Amino acid sequence: MIDPQRQRSLMAKFAIGIPYGWLVAFFLLPFLIVLKISLSQSAIAQPPYTPVFELAAGWHGLRDFFAGLSLENYAFLGTDPLYVLSYMKSLEIAAFSTLLLLVIGYPIAYAITRTPRRIQAFLVLTVVLPFWTSFLIRIYAWMNILQHDGPLNRLLLALGLVREPPVWLATDTAVYIGLVYSYLPFMVLPLYATLEKLDESLLEAAADLGCPRWKTFWLVTLPLSAPGVLAGALLCFIPIVGEFVIPDLLGGSRTSMIGQTVWTEFFANKDWPTAAAVAVVLVCLLVTPIVVFQYQSIRGAERGS
Repeated sequence: MIDPQRQRSLMAKFAIGIPYGWLVAFFLLPFLIVLKISLSQSAIAQPPYTPVFELAAGWHGLRDFFAGLSLENYAFLGTDPLYVLSYMKSLEIAAFSTLLLLVIGYPIAYAITRTPRRIQAFLVLTVVLPFWTSFLIRIYAWMNILQHDGPLNRLLLALGLVREPPVWLATDTAVYIGLVYSYLPFMVLPLYATLEKLDESLLEAAADLGCPRWKTFWLVTLPLSAPGVLAGALLCFIPIVGEFVIPDLLGGSRTSMIGQTVWTEFFANKDWPTAAAVAVVLVCLLVTPIVVFQYQSIRGAERGS
């Protein structure tokens, strides 16, 4: 008969191993496959790259396989301005969009926490309500709103704010509108979760000491909400960098982000090795700052203890 304590230990290890197994199966292994393709060379074949590892070839096949790998695709990325500009454009749009999301999302999250608790759940529901509709349908709706004779231009003309319908589609402005609208819940929810747990006694103590409300917010509320700000920024910035659908449907040729570049290389040019190299560099650009920040946070916590 299995010892109950040992059984609980096995169950605990199994529960801990599930997320690690998930990461290995659906992140690490696919990443290694993409990494291998990025070290290959493009070819008119199926699959469209060489070398391809074949178990039947044995040791000689394994040796030839590793001998055929190279870093040529990564060197090519640094020499072609198309990829450098795509990376820079993606980082620019992602950074500015994240800033807009923070400027818009923080007041919304703060206002929700200031309302009575009995209606906070309803207000949070209104924030996540757009998720109940298909993402593509929402973006196509914005295409209709922003078109030349769409509802937005008709409203602006009716109010007398413009004399001629402005151009919205195929501009950076349309991309920012679509990104902010689509990712706003990812910014509001972490901020709300952090602000909702804020100790009210700290605000009361600041008020008792004669601290003005704006100063209390600046010195107490904002610093304590930093974890929510960081979580929301990461949840928005990382997927926006690799965004494809929104810039492809709402943006123009000058809004070529790295997601569109990867799609073009994979499906239009059939250059899988170059596309894989672009994707690997993008993952490294996004993961490295997170790892460094986490390492510094752990070191800081160790020094503080």
